[in-house]
Amino acid sequence: MTQASAPNAPAATLTADTERRLTELEIKASYADDLLDTLNAVVARQQEQIDLMLRELGHLRRQGADEGSAPALNLRDELPPHY
Repeated sequence: MTQASAPNAPAATLTADTERRLTELEIKASYADDLLDTLNAVVARQQEQIDLMLRELGHLRRQGADEGSAPALNLRDELPPHY
């Protein structure tokens, strides 16, 4: 009878080990999924910021083109009011 239970013992150990490894993989997959969601949110927020900056840059370029006839001012050439 000892011989009959001996083959079952490694199978039970293998099943417990497989179950533990499967649980660890599920935990890692859960963390990876959470990280992916977090990174996706960061990328989406950064894309919104890039889009906003591109719109502002376009606005500044149009504003500069409208004032194109005025010479560019250099602050070093201007004297402070107390001089």
